[in-house]
Amino acid sequence: MMHKDREMLFEPIRIGSVMIPNRIAMAPMGIIGMVTKDGCYTERAVEYYVERARGGTGLIITGAVKLENEIEKLKMPTFPCITLNPLHFITRAAELTERVHAYGSKIFIQVTAGLGHNAHPIMLDCHPVAPSAIPNYWEPSVTCRELATEEVERLVARFIEAAEIAIAAGFDGMEIHAMHEGYLLDQFTMSFFNRRTDKYGGDLEGRLTFPIEILKVIKTKVDKNFPVILRFSVKSYIKGWNQGGLPEEEFEEKGRDLKEGLIAAKMLEEAGYDGFNADAGSYEAWYWAHPPNYMKHGCYIDLIEKLKETVNVPILMAGRMELPNLAAQVLNEGKTADVIVLGRGLLADPEWPNKVKEGEEERIRPCLGCQDGCLGRIFEGKPLSCAVNPACGREKEMALIPAQKSKKVSIIGGGLAGMESARGAALRGHDVTLYEKSGQLGGHIIEASVPEFKNDEERLLDWYKGELQRAGVTVKLNTEVTLDLLKQEEPEVVIVATGSTPRDLNVPGVKKNNVIKAEDLLLGKGNAGQNVLVVGGGLVGCETALWLAQQGKSVTIVEMLDELMAAGMPQCHANKSMLLDLLKFHKVNIITGATVSEVTSEGAVLLDKTFTRSDVKADTIVIAIGLKEENKLYDSVRKEFPNAYLIGDAMKVRNFMFTIWDAFEVARNI
Repeated sequence: MMHKDREMLFEPIRIGSVMIPNRIAMAPMGIIGMVTKDGCYTERAVEYYVERARGGTGLIITGAVKLENEIEKLKMPTFPCITLNPLHFITRAAELTERVHAYGSKIFIQVTAGLGHNAHPIMLDCHPVAPSAIPNYWEPSVTCRELATEEVERLVARFIEAAEIAIAAGFDGMEIHAMHEGYLLDQFTMSFFNRRTDKYGGDLEGRLTFPIEILKVIKTKVDKNFPVILRFSVKSYIKGWNQGGLPEEEFEEKGRDLKEGLIAAKMLEEAGYDGFNADAGSYEAWYWAHPPNYMKHGCYIDLIEKLKETVNVPILMAGRMELPNLAAQVLNEGKTADVIVLGRGLLADPEWPNKVKEGEEERIRPCLGCQDGCLGRIFEGKPLSCAVNPACGREKEMALIPAQKSKKVSIIGGGLAGMESARGAALRGHDVTLYEKSGQLGGHIIEASVPEFKNDEERLLDWYKGELQRAGVTVKLNTEVTLDLLKQEEPEVVIVATGSTPRDLNVPGVKKNNVIKAEDLLLGKGNAGQNVLVVGGGLVGCETALWLAQQGKSVTIVEMLDELMAAGMPQCHANKSMLLDLLKFHKVNIITGATVSEVTSEGAVLLDKTFTRSDVKADTIVIAIGLKEENKLYDSVRKEFPNAYLIGDAMKVRNFMFTIWDAFEVARNI
């Protein structure tokens, strides 16, 4: 049964002329990998959106759809483009809207005027464009071409065509991808980017001309009753070119500060916008627009509360709002938002609304804020998905189908790979036994979840424990599997998920009492002194250093490469940039291009690339130089059991995403 204080989540709300059945919306997210060459939706895209409607989401807002592909010409397929092939777009989009409507949900199309200085040159078939001649974000040596007045007017006029196509395709409304994240339209609204002297530049009123003209042509020349809302960043958090500001940081805002944001919002409301999908940030402060795990849940609340005091139209708000109690609290208080917007939370679990409504919140698969499967993949040119939900973006192809024959499956190792393969296999109808040699499930996720900014990983572990129980998996803890044990059990399938172990640092003095591995420190098997040297500048080393610095420790990182987090799996730009900024903010000293040659009682001796020695004082030396595969058991198992699989870190140390994905892939095919 649903918690009584969650009822507000399921109250209908009117946006313009359209009644939305509940207060849960899907955030617009790019659908790279789900677009045809002529800018239309693929079958994958349709299934992706329909799955969220089926899961109970009241309002679907599509990922950005390009207005045109002539003035700012992108290589296709990248974004959908509504005017590139209108008839085909209507055909494909009509299937999408009709199926979404079958579940009672509404769907708005988000349309973007362009990317502007944020467009990576590798995506373009033209020179980058912008409101003024400003540096490209990704290649600052490249100066963007200033759009001519006539080109801006052409973009405005094309919104007439876009709205007509959207209505013909069955969309219920449109969101203008405008004053958000520093994209083209947003660049026009900020003096930091806009140095124009025509009607689209000058004071705030002039800089708002572009989004206001767009609204007017839709409302006056297409349909005044067609709802148009605005994606709107209240504050930009821009310190300078390619420099963002942290939540705790005091700095001079170079983009749109809160005062200007509220004035602009009032002017845009008076112009006739039917609502605001509100957030914060820019490419310069990407971690605001795409908040990683280092951001608190509900990170926009304080900002959007000010917006709520300023305007009277409905406000939609995202910002890591996937905790049901937080979402309900915001709506019940009525001071911040009218609709809760979920992005990555709906990637991780498209059934989020239904599970809340049915009182099964413990079954919601949590988002980790890692962005490995979503934003990180998009900017690698890979299809959108989710680290914890491998079926995201490929719902039809990757569905768990009941097995034709139930098999006896033995899984060795109770980390992420073991738990995910056990869950998937059991849901398909197999008889699954999961063995773990320690006294608890979790593997590396146990120590990884210790820092406060990684608590979502603890939620994921709890979710797995519950799902394994519900799926009927037999879990045997404190059981070390041997070949003899497997022979006694006679499984038809054996999955080896024995994980990985921390690498050792082989230098003189490493056995001293002042040396501890990051894993052991996080697990509470030792304490750190006031002055700490972290050896290894990968993700684990950097996060451990941040965790220690937040405790008031004086921390130094030493990394053999020339920059932090340069080896191993790539980190999403938003996550990496915020972590680096946080290390700087908390005054973590960083030494690159050096290695530890010796541990002493007073600290460590470092050796740089020129073989120059230097001493670093430290009470504690924390070793975080990576993990190594633990797969010795597999070598003997595979000789005795033909249906044996090696998965997760035991096969290859990567990240949580590939650990889960590999396990899911094996489970759905055994």
